[in-house]
Amino acid sequence: MGPEIQMAAIAFPGLDPVIFKIGPLALRWYGLAYVAGILFGWWYAKALVANGPLWGGASRILPSDIDDFLLWAVAGIILGGRIGYVLFYDLSAYLENPLRIAMLWQGGMSFHGGLAGIIVAMILFARSRGFSPFSLFDVIAASCGIGLFLGRCANFINQELFGKVTDLPWGVVFPASGDGLPRHPSQLYEGLLEGLLLFFVLRILTHGFGKLRFPGFVGGAFLCGYAVSRILVEFVRLPDPQLGYLLGGWLTMGMVLSVPVFLIGLWAMATAQNRAPAGIPA
Repeated sequence: MGPEIQMAAIAFPGLDPVIFKIGPLALRWYGLAYVAGILFGWWYAKALVANGPLWGGASRILPSDIDDFLLWAVAGIILGGRIGYVLFYDLSAYLENPLRIAMLWQGGMSFHGGLAGIIVAMILFARSRGFSPFSLFDVIAASCGIGLFLGRCANFINQELFGKVTDLPWGVVFPASGDGLPRHPSQLYEGLLEGLLLFFVLRILTHGFGKLRFPGFVGGAFLCGYAVSRILVEFVRLPDPQLGYLLGGWLTMGMVLSVPVFLIGLWAMATAQNRAPAGIPA
């Protein structure tokens, strides 16, 4: 890595992960991203279920159901994300000091764990209300892209999950890397692919092709799109240091966990035509 790479690199903008601090209380970009993403998803999900033509009539899910599900969603994301990180990424360290599991402010959340947590929450909530969990999954999947984008932007500000050394002109020198070399801004790659791009693809499916009428199709498309995006970015993203690469130096835990996500997504799309239409006559 010579001087020519340094000339092509982009300096990290020097954003502070803490927006402001009052005594022991601090507002961080990461926390703000979670809140903003959940609030946008809540608003967008209510708009989807209130739009009768998208469902071929009227959705069996009401805007008030989305209001009630909000706390379920937050609990599923946080509990699932934390438990998933502990189990999949750093189990031995947390077994040595179990109290660290509750220290969410120190970081450590797994998307795949959060996905599992919110799926469990959706199944339990939908059964309690008497509508299809697949339809609720479609609504939530179509609504979460902006939140994913904001979360990855927060990862960038935190200088975490950055990528391998690169000579591409948009390589970023992250001070946290300690070597002064330009690296792939893999957080932004993920934000654009699994966040913005996937959000607009699902928007086309819901508003252009009427796929909300077939429970599970939109949710399955989300799973497939996320899995493909994650696997692609994993090729240029550094693995978690406590795990490293698996099976000889190229496979990562993110790739391993994304494979079943992709297969489940394919199954959900392939079987969506066999489920009862999500809409009922207006």
